[in-house]
Amino acid sequence: PKNSRSQKNAFIMIRTGLHRALRSSHLLIPSRTMAVGSIDKIIIANRGEIACRVMDTCRKLGVKTVAVYSEADANSRHVQEADEAYCVGPAEAKDSYLRAEKVLEVANATGAKALHPGYGFLSENASFADACNSAGVTFMGPPSSAIEAMGSKSNSKEIMIAAGVPCTPGYHGDDQEPEKLKAHADDVGYPVLIKAVMGGGGKGMRLVHKPEDFLESLESCKRESINSFGDDKVLLERYLTAPRHVEVQIFGDTHGNAVHLHERDCSVQRRHQKVLEEAPAPGLDQTLRERMGEAAVKAAKAVNYVGAGTVEFLMEAGTDDFFFCEMNTRLQVEHPVTELVTGVDLVEWQLRIAAGEPLPILDQDQIKTKGHAIEARIYAENPARNFLPATGHLFHLSPPTGEGVRVDTGVRQGDDVSVFYDPMISKLICYDENREKAIDKLLASLKEYEVVGMPTNIPFVEKCAAHEAFRKGGVTTGFLEIYADDVQIPEGVEASDTAKGLAALALAIEGIKSTNGFVDNGFRLHGRAQRILNFKSNDDTTSQINVWSNRDGSYDIEVSPDKVFTNVKGSYDVANRTITAVIDNKAFKASAVISNDGNDRVVSLWSQEAGKFFEDKEYYAAMTVEGDIVGASVGSGAAGAVLSPMPGKIVSVNYAVGDVVKAGDVVMILEAMKMEHPLIAPGDGVIGSLGGGEGDLIQDGQQLFVVEAEEVAA
Repeated sequence: PKNSRSQKNAFIMIRTGLHRALRSSHLLIPSRTMAVGSIDKIIIANRGEIACRVMDTCRKLGVKTVAVYSEADANSRHVQEADEAYCVGPAEAKDSYLRAEKVLEVANATGAKALHPGYGFLSENASFADACNSAGVTFMGPPSSAIEAMGSKSNSKEIMIAAGVPCTPGYHGDDQEPEKLKAHADDVGYPVLIKAVMGGGGKGMRLVHKPEDFLESLESCKRESINSFGDDKVLLERYLTAPRHVEVQIFGDTHGNAVHLHERDCSVQRRHQKVLEEAPAPGLDQTLRERMGEAAVKAAKAVNYVGAGTVEFLMEAGTDDFFFCEMNTRLQVEHPVTELVTGVDLVEWQLRIAAGEPLPILDQDQIKTKGHAIEARIYAENPARNFLPATGHLFHLSPPTGEGVRVDTGVRQGDDVSVFYDPMISKLICYDENREKAIDKLLASLKEYEVVGMPTNIPFVEKCAAHEAFRKGGVTTGFLEIYADDVQIPEGVEASDTAKGLAALALAIEGIKSTNGFVDNGFRLHGRAQRILNFKSNDDTTSQINVWSNRDGSYDIEVSPDKVFTNVKGSYDVANRTITAVIDNKAFKASAVISNDGNDRVVSLWSQEAGKFFEDKEYYAAMTVEGDIVGASVGSGAAGAVLSPMPGKIVSVNYAVGDVVKAGDVVMILEAMKMEHPLIAPGDGVIGSLGGGEGDLIQDGQQLFVVEAEEVAA
């Protein structure tokens, strides 16, 4: 049955959130509900939230959309919302979304006049841009010459220096011999950053603190670069010890005009992947903002830029010094914060520029900002387990709603998050009249965000946004290292007694059989029916919780021998997944979602009342109760066995059966969710067996190798 609270609200919010949020800020250019110039239909060469985001603006302007999709995405949201949709291949991106010829075949067959590349996939592929234009399909991005110039980090630095844009000291040459690169690194000085020339999105990048670590880091960087970009050339840069990441949104048109739409601060990063993005950047004076904007426009004009782009700068904290980092020749993931503070629909500008129109605003002084916006990326990943990417079924999904709250997403309740693509669930963007209020709105929205089916980074993002240093503003890219202990998410936090009581009450009312069933002991228990629930603890032991129903409709709940809640009054609305209860004379109202995990039942609770917690600021809790099927197999490995922590692909096997290894040696490297994950030997010994080879796709929990003690192996 349709969930009236989560599904309906999420649908309304997702479809209208963009324009409602824009109205809550300010809109510079009234949108015209009509086809844009000669463009009445476009094809979107992407998937997920960015494809849905582009469709939102096209729908507003009356432009028809064509989606492409892989076999794994056949039932995805972007396929359902497009006017037309066509399959372009199997699940893996290289066989579908990266098949340029297949995408263009669909474009020509459907009569699409222009192509929006989104970000990732083919968005910064110069050859693809040329192929589009040659096929009579306007590429909604810069000319291939600009993509090529900015796609090479070494070449882009030379262009920027010539244009008078400040650049970071480093080595950008063609000498790629490992020992010679190390010599250049020694000259630049440590710490030094190794960056793939064709890299982006945090991939193909290694920070080296000591000379003796350089060659190993270089090898890893080159391997990741060749796998991700088909090129292993690198450059070296001096690593700024306290940098801020501040970027500027730019736009150019085919008439030679270029403007900027002010800056964003993206300094809160993990492994070079942005966690929080905001606009405007806090703590910059007007003179510095203008200097950075002018430098970004110089960069755009230096390559005759057309369309949306972002010029990234690194700023040394506490100074007014900033250096060109790179230029992203596409729409950025974090573009919504710029839209909310400027009131400009950036996708509409892309469409109008692709149609040959001049920039909607040519006078830089007319582009102003108002208020403050912050974006948080919501991922399916486990922050308590070193942010391992997660996959699974979105059993329950209820995003936050409200004025100034926007959620850009490509998934719905009931969808799956698969191993084949980025595990992003959504982008949560909050806007208000000032930064302090925007942060408060973000924190409140994170508490309202309900996801059941897989772990998410929501608790981690909340800790980052609530941190005193972030609230103060001006944090550096080292924020997560400096405050690692403060934002760490412990594994398996035990739920409070109150939360356990609410969960037990929900299960009792729902009437699902527990491990020992629902036992009616008649008058032996004073006419009360008893329910026995075995709650799993973090160490996989169980604790028994007893629930008795009383004649007056109340319940007694024994959480432990020392904690018994008596005369608990409550009700559980199964359809709306809401529980209300009075426990210890305190009233509670919470979302209560009961889901399956194999043979077990999982109860997830969220407090629905702002500022009201179960206990000690606990607004969310999840508890597992043993199911009534016993003897189920449990995945396990032999002593010394290493199991895959997630689904993925083996990209490197460094040892063979019989080889001697030491504890900590990297035996295999697993690639999952576009990142490399080293798998190390758990102890000294010899490789007893291997569960896969290079290129093999493996499953979560699959045994990959066994390290045996040498005497056992002998």
